[in-house]
This record gives sequence, C-alpha cells and structure tokens, in this order.
Amino acid sequence: MTTPQKASSPATDARIHRFSIQPLNRFRGASATIKRPREVAHFSYDDNHEYQADESGINYYVPPPMGANLKDGFDTFKHYEDKEDPHLDSLLRALVDADKQDKGEVKADFVTWRGMMTKIMTAPSDNFAEFAMFATLHNGTIYIEEDFPSRAASRAEENNRPPPRYQHPDQQSREMMTYWGYKFEKLALIPTLPNQTSRQDIERHQRGIVSNHAQHCSIVSTAFGPHTLLLGGEVDGLLAPKPTDPSAQIQWVELKTSEELPPPPRQQHRDVLKFERKLLKFWAQSFLLGVPKIVVGFRSKGGVLTGLQTFNTHEIPGMVRRGTNCWDGNVCINFATEFLEWLKTVVGSEAVYRVVLKKGSGVVEVTRVADGTGGVVSPLFREYLDRVKAKDGERTKET
Repeated sequence: MTTPQKASSPATDARIHRFSIQPLNRFRGASATIKRPREVAHFSYDDNHEYQADESGINYYVPPPMGANLKDGFDTFKHYEDKEDPHLDSLLRALVDADKQDKGEVKADFVTWRGMMTKIMTAPSDNFAEFAMFATLHNGTIYIEEDFPSRAASRAEENNRPPPRYQHPDQQSREMMTYWGYKFEKLALIPTLPNQTSRQDIERHQRGIVSNHAQHCSIVSTAFGPHTLLLGGEVDGLLAPKPTDPSAQIQWVELKTSEELPPPPRQQHRDVLKFERKLLKFWAQSFLLGVPKIVVGFRSKGGVLTGLQTFNTHEIPGMVRRGTNCWDGNVCINFATEFLEWLKTVVGSEAVYRVVLKKGSGVVEVTRVADGTGGVVSPLFREYLDRVKAKDGERTKET
C-alpha cells in the first residue's frame, strides 16, 4: 500500500476502526441543522491549469443549441488529468491568499474538497459506493484528501484493460462519454456576460476547442450540525453576476448531462429510477457548495443534445421522495453528520489515517498508516498557521 508523501516514521497503531452504514433507520427523521454555505475564498486555474488567485476562470450560462452533437471536437480535446498528487495544495493556498485580504475563515473542524464530502454523504444511498481517502489532524483541524495513489492505480488498470470482444453499436467509450460532459459545458458557458456578448461571439466560442484545463473553484464555510467545514470545489458558471453583498446567495449553476428519458407513454419505472439515482450525486454536489440550480442536458444514446431541464437544488430530495423514493436527503445529511462526529474520535493528532469504503462492504474502515501529516497539509499552509499562532501569542501578551 502506498502512503502519502513526506510521512515521518512508520505508524505503530495497526487497529482498524469501523463505522457501519447499516442500519439506515438510525439516520432517518429530520435532518441535522445545516449552515448555508458561504463563500470565503476562491481561485482559478488558467488555460495551462496553473493556479491564479483571481476570478479569471468564471463563466456565464447561455442556453446551448438543441440538436448539437456532443461528439464534435473529440479529436482535438485538450484533456487535463493530474499526473502528480495535488493534495489540498490549491485549496489551502487560496485560504492563505484570502486571509491576506482579510476575508478568509481558516479555522474549521474539517477542510476538504467537495468531492470527498460528496462520496461520504451519498454512501448510504449508493449501492456501488466506494472511496479511499487520507485524513490527518493538525492544529485542531482534520484535513481530508483523496488517496491519489490508489486512484492513479485504478485509472492505469482501466486504461490497460482490453476492450470487450463484443460492443453494442450504441455503446460509447468511457473517454467519449466523459467528453460529452465537457462539450456540453463548452456549449453552455462563455467567459463574458451574455447581455454584453454578441451572438456571433457566443457561437464562435461554442465552436472552439474543448478543454478542461481552465476552471474556477469556490471555497465555502458550512456546517453539519456542530461540525464546521471548509469545502472547495469547481463551479461551472453563473446565472448572474456575483452579488456585492457577501451574505447574498451566489447564483452558481451546475451543468450535467444524462441520457434522455423515453416519452411518458413508454416510460418504465426502471427508466425513472435510473435517472433519480443519478440525481443523488447531482444534488449532493450542488448542495454542499450552495449551488442553487442544476441544468441537465438530455442527450440521445449517440450523444445528440435533445433537451434541457433546470432543477432547483433544494427541491430535488422532495421530488425523489414523491417519485421512486430511492434515496432520502435527510439520511444522507444525518449519516454525514454522525460520521464526522465519529471521525473526530478516531483521527489522532499528527498522524495519517486511511479512510476506506470498499464496494458492497457497507462499512467504512479507518487505519493509521503513517506518522506526521504526510503531504496532506502543505508546507506553505503550515508556515501560515505558525505565523497566525505567533501573532495570536503576541496579542495575548499585549493584553
């Protein structure tokens, strides 16, 4: 097993701590109190996927053209994929940059990427849920990141897997289906305000090369019950300019694609069930960052855009409850809240723990794997925390 970089001496505690997902009944009922996510920092990645302490990566939503073929441009796709472990470095760097401008909130019980919390939150309702993460406690905060070596190994295994001997004509490659999502974003997002952009410029942008190098990430302060969190995650675009009032909700929009549903007369329960199961992840991702709306682009099996539907994030759990009832938002929230409470009792100071949920096991296992904090907390951020601590000490002496 590969452990994070820069860990010090070998771990001595080999105990396995277990948190069972079942029975789900203990998580039912009214949800734990949630603090509405509020942006405290942000950053962008430029066209070379290099960190920028600004809002240059922000895009704005425009309705994409119906009938567009999402396969177009696949051969020129500029696909970025992490070759080295990114850890939490960009998120932590943005917190330091925000604090320099006196607008950041560095202190929280947990700091992690939105993707990690999505995996935790959806675990009780996802039959195929699995994840591997590293967690470490430093200066009173638990930092959680993806187990990048495990993901890289899984990705290499997938890439080396021989193609099936028979493939249905409608079946697309994993790479193509991934591309469809990026192509949809290319058609539905522009870097300038729509009301200040000509139709010709919008169409010129939509015909451009698809790339996932440039991104914009929002970092929010939120809480699950008594547990405070700082979550960072990519945001697709805006429906309107960011408000000047920091307490006002930012009108982010999340873009997703999904296979079109058959027309109502031919719809079967399994068609709706498949879609409403997908809505679980759509909802969780947007809920965690406070994204109020999700636009789903429906496509044919061959990748042609056939329809659009806008969902209000907060209405999705109720919609599913009245539909197939295949997942419960309150269960997800309560599970995450109790899991975080339990994790606080397990993750000890200045050690790295591996947090694993194996597919079908129904049990999250946590094992101490190294001393120190590994590469989870960046040297830049540790130095920043030391400076803050020193300043606090000076203020205490003065008073």
